[in-house]
Amino acid sequence: MQPDSPEVDYQTDPSRYHHWKLSFEGPVATLAMDVAEDAGLRAGYKLKLNSYDLGVDIELHDALQRIRFEHPEVRTVVITSLKDRVFCSGANIFMLGTSSHAWKVNFCKFTNETRNGIEDSSRHSGLRFLAAVNGACAGGGYEMALACDEIWLVDDRSSSVSLPEVPLLGVLPGTGGLTRITDKRKVRHDRADIFCTSVEGQRGQRAKDWKLVDQIAKPAKFAQTVRARALELAAQSERPAAAQGVRLTPLDRNVAADTREYRYVSVHIERARRVAHLTVKAPESPQPTDIDGILKAGVNWWPLRLARELDDAILSLRTNEPEVGTWVLRSAGDAQAVLDCDATLEAHEDHWLVRETLGFLRRTLARLDVSSRSLFALIEKGSCFAGTLLEVALAADRSYMQLLDSDSPCVQVSVLNFGSYPMVNGKSRLAQRYYDDAGEIDAVRATLGQALGPEAAEQLGLITATPDDIDWDDEIRIALEERAVLSPDALTGLEANLRFGVTETMETRVFGRLSAWQNWIFIRPNAVGEKGALKVYGKGEKAAFDFQRV
Repeated sequence: MQPDSPEVDYQTDPSRYHHWKLSFEGPVATLAMDVAEDAGLRAGYKLKLNSYDLGVDIELHDALQRIRFEHPEVRTVVITSLKDRVFCSGANIFMLGTSSHAWKVNFCKFTNETRNGIEDSSRHSGLRFLAAVNGACAGGGYEMALACDEIWLVDDRSSSVSLPEVPLLGVLPGTGGLTRITDKRKVRHDRADIFCTSVEGQRGQRAKDWKLVDQIAKPAKFAQTVRARALELAAQSERPAAAQGVRLTPLDRNVAADTREYRYVSVHIERARRVAHLTVKAPESPQPTDIDGILKAGVNWWPLRLARELDDAILSLRTNEPEVGTWVLRSAGDAQAVLDCDATLEAHEDHWLVRETLGFLRRTLARLDVSSRSLFALIEKGSCFAGTLLEVALAADRSYMQLLDSDSPCVQVSVLNFGSYPMVNGKSRLAQRYYDDAGEIDAVRATLGQALGPEAAEQLGLITATPDDIDWDDEIRIALEERAVLSPDALTGLEANLRFGVTETMETRVFGRLSAWQNWIFIRPNAVGEKGALKVYGKGEKAAFDFQRV
């Protein structure tokens, strides 16, 4: 965010959309992009040609959530455009050219998380996504199409798909776009090289032959064939046809200069120390154990409300507090109440609402893993790091557990800790912690039903250290002060490497390349110097490159 810019709010609803039209017809939802040029999130640029900024993607994220929870009858989502001869021209270049480095990188991170969420819903929730590309589709617009299960391109001799960032802007093709054409669509290396270095892209039969799209159709039959295919995809889904959805009402939150208070999440910022204290809370009242009770609780059911609040808190901290580099993670409440909710989640995991809630929690926890912040978990008296909330502590770079003479805090695993909330590398946080060592994982599994005090937790390797009550304050203070003086750039690289270990997936490559390659390219003069490609785009000037290869 630029200095003096207003705080970015990730909460919206369809009545406030500027850029998307959401409609429903039986099992098919249509998300039609119709970007309002003059409704950018900040001043200084126009969103021409269905280009997007963070505000456009905030609306997309919200629309996807509403499809998941408010419309369980939907089985296929068609993403298309209402603009004539333009599907989406990608991220707005003038926005990128005038934005700070941090804004550019964090914007790219959120857009990639949103697209990963599309793939996550396809993989776990039975939602299918079809991109109906009915015009020019470039850069981040093609990246959005790549996130879908299938891409259908209108064969009108002009509509094309392209990743023109290298020749036009001197930056990577959307990070996620470059990764998906290789890892997901298996586009041949030499063809991908041609594709990513040409401005005009590929159209028609060649786009299909090169695996850049799945099908093409003539304009006269395009809408009809897309609709027929959407229905075919819907028939493959197990989402319920007649279930009543859960309305995502506005979050109840109290936001002040240094605090954000929700029902189950609280944030307090110490600006002088550049530390945010984020506390997650157990339910304070009995939660339903059967589907009728869960449906009646709806948006206020603890697991769903926690997911919404934690997601909002993480996104707000990441975007609005870039200098707050360390997050201290705490928990509070009754651990058994958390474990009871976990038992309900496990017992009803095949029900559509429970499945979607688990997905929301999974994606929210994954935001912690890819946040460029140092994460320290403090397990103190009154903590409830059990089951689902233990995942918050397991996501931390370090965890400190207070050793008391009596009534020391405990941690406890549930069945959900062994695979229900995989990281973006596909592994549970326990499997990642122990590098898939079956013996160590089984030793933790053997403690199901047991509350583990500091000595037992440390012996199992679940925590980092157990300072006693006398040394606690000093050890935590020193650890936070030592972290605060280190280079944020070096820490970002360190944390991203250590959190994901040896296993790579398409998602880890997307975020790894964003953290390293794109982060580096975005500060190079060839992209953002006075005559860099991002700076001179649209001004009729030619970029001046330093041709040394580094």
